Amino acid sequence: MTTTTVTPYRAALTPLSDIVATVTDWAAPSPCEGWSALDVLDHILTTQRALLTERGLTLPPPADLAADPVAAWAAHAATVAGLLDDPAIAGIAYDGHFGPTTLGETVERFYVFDMLVHRWDLARAAGSDTSFTDAELDRIDESAQSFGPVLYMEGICRPAVPAASDADRQTRVLATLGRRA
Repeated sequence: MTTTTVTPYRAALTPLSDIVATVTDWAAPSPCEGWSALDVLDHILTTQRALLTERGLTLPPPADLAADPVAAWAAHAATVAGLLDDPAIAGIAYDGHFGPTTLGETVERFYVFDMLVHRWDLARAAGSDTSFTDAELDRIDESAQSFGPVLYMEGICRPAVPAASDADRQTRVLATLGRRA
């Protein structure tokens, strides 16, 4: 890795946290079929916690997400970013779905992708939108391509949907993830 793991995590975290702060109706449906805005945030939080605890890390108990989603997310994100500041933690090796990897590589390859994509889902659930930078679109697109058919397994992404030939890049990238922008 040419950067520390925490750098891309924090880069994805800031705009995601900004969107989290705008959600007023946590029961609102999201673009993720059958999931509310709260379900999306819970997914991000619980999958990140699982990655870390399954690697032997001890985390404080999660805050009550339903009682105060914004505060619970902020506490979780600060804990994760703090852990990822430690190169020894980012370097924890294990056998992942795609073979030998490290915790840091998994965060960079999958969890940052997950945060970016679900930022859009949360924005839509909040009745707004979010624009990705070219670098974010590069990361989403490259990650999606690297996952191959695994991307479309149950619970990850729906099959790609068509996008107009003159659609902007964000619309085209989201379409590959089964999302209609």
